[in-house]
Amino acid sequence: MTQYDAPNRDLTFVLHEVLKVGESDIPGYGDLDPALTGAVLEEAGKIARDILAPLNATGDREGCTLENGAVRTPDGFKAAFAAVKEGGWPALDCDPAYGGQGMPYVLATAVGEIFVASNMAFNMYQGLTHGAYSAIHVHGSDDQKATYLPKLVSCDWTGTMNLTEPHCGTDLGQIRTKAEPQADGSYRITGTKIFISAGDHDLAENIIHLVLAKAPGGGEGTKGISLFIVPKFLVKSDGSLGARNGVSVGKVEEKMGIHGNATCVLNYDGATGYLLGELHKGMRAMFTMMNEARIGVGVQGYAVAVAAYQNAVAYANERLQGRAVTGPANPKGPADPLIVHPDIRRALMDQKSFIEGARALTLWGASLIDASHRKGDAAADGLISLLTPVIKGFQTDKGFDSTVQAQQIFGGHGYIEDTGMSQFVRDARITMIYEGANGVQALDLVGRKLAQDGGKPIMAFFEMVKTFIKENEGDERLKADFLEPLKLGSKDLQAAAMFFMERGMKDPNAALAGSYDFMHLFGHVALGLMWGRMAKAALAALDAGADDPAFYRTKLATGRYYMARQLPATGMHLARIRSGAEPVMALSAGAF
Repeated sequence: MTQYDAPNRDLTFVLHEVLKVGESDIPGYGDLDPALTGAVLEEAGKIARDILAPLNATGDREGCTLENGAVRTPDGFKAAFAAVKEGGWPALDCDPAYGGQGMPYVLATAVGEIFVASNMAFNMYQGLTHGAYSAIHVHGSDDQKATYLPKLVSCDWTGTMNLTEPHCGTDLGQIRTKAEPQADGSYRITGTKIFISAGDHDLAENIIHLVLAKAPGGGEGTKGISLFIVPKFLVKSDGSLGARNGVSVGKVEEKMGIHGNATCVLNYDGATGYLLGELHKGMRAMFTMMNEARIGVGVQGYAVAVAAYQNAVAYANERLQGRAVTGPANPKGPADPLIVHPDIRRALMDQKSFIEGARALTLWGASLIDASHRKGDAAADGLISLLTPVIKGFQTDKGFDSTVQAQQIFGGHGYIEDTGMSQFVRDARITMIYEGANGVQALDLVGRKLAQDGGKPIMAFFEMVKTFIKENEGDERLKADFLEPLKLGSKDLQAAAMFFMERGMKDPNAALAGSYDFMHLFGHVALGLMWGRMAKAALAALDAGADDPAFYRTKLATGRYYMARQLPATGMHLARIRSGAEPVMALSAGAF
């Protein structure tokens, strides 16, 4: 069985020594002192270790079953969900007006990493509920908020998002689900939705589906789409549950991974729905949920890698195999532990340097969301909009790679289901696909986000990197190992952006052919900036006589590894981008 321990020391380091949340002027951040965040993370870690992680293999092995029209979750999920609810975890950053605790999103994101790493499939039930809560909180009427939000905040009811249909995924303009207006102001929803995570289950009293559908008069394409609240059970005027609505489960999908989450085909047969937001402007409301979900998937990308890495480290220290080329490290034993071998070290350092950089980038992104929502910071809003496809796309690609590397350290035992390493690989794979496949994230980044607001966000990022380098170039301990590599990577990123500006209008295929490489180039530079910031914080702690100097020395060594061995990939990505569309588009369709 795999093991998991919450990385609270590193989470605390990022929150308090890198982001310095307690010193921020973002409303609510003044409450985030180390005592509070430490207590929250410690309790989250206990639940993850003692309740969620032991169910991870159970969920994978048993999966969800459809019996007489109802979905049953794996053994132990009900009790675990009750424990999470009782602890108030789903309400952590929700509005106090509806029963939430009102904590900043950055703390909820740190807790989210812990829960995802311990049991990704389980955490999706409450994660999707939070997305439904956010959409209704932003776009719902006062009556809708009063009816649905308290129950979603407590997770007495859970939520879903219903976009995909059998014939269309990303191209939502093709959806066929219909919404027919009724005399009482409601709509009759008819159609089929597929790949609906947490679509049905036995964990909550009711499930609130947010469904994209086309109402009359909307026209063609996405402009004609509206968003509707469609409860599994209708809600009476007094808040109690009424009759079963016209929504049923067609099947539970058999998937590669996340078996513990019920991914359903949902059939809507004249189901009663209620318009959420403005008519024919459903994409605006749905994107409130989708953008949050994309950050959440970015968390999943590196969080599953955290769990895989922890188990790979333990195995590398325990498994005896071969001898160190410099002489026996375990002379009294038949062989040395795997961790003595340089290639094993390389694989572990690849994982460790990515994970810790991604953690810092994601928590910084969460703080930008807090700055946008809590203080109306337009610059922060623009920057997180730019970074969202990077956090989602780059981190899930690299997170999956990390789980494969962790599995590889186990050798043949990693391929055997008993060790549990296969599950990490299989679970991580979906993160590259859902909430907008990573190719779509790359297209969004290059096709929309670079040019948004006249290019202000990307220019602000460049200036941020430049300022960090300039402010710290006097510290020789940072200069060669961190600042110079960051400067080179940033120049590659700027050169790539300039290539798109010069060639994009004349040859759109050239920009789109390089979009995936640009997303990864951007991801590497973003993690490089994070490593620069973490190195600065680590040096400051050592200068101040930190009680645990080994932690900070390890942090610096890990950062040097990333800057020396990973960040130079920006040059490769730039070369690919500059090759343009010709190599990509050279073959006719029939030549493949």
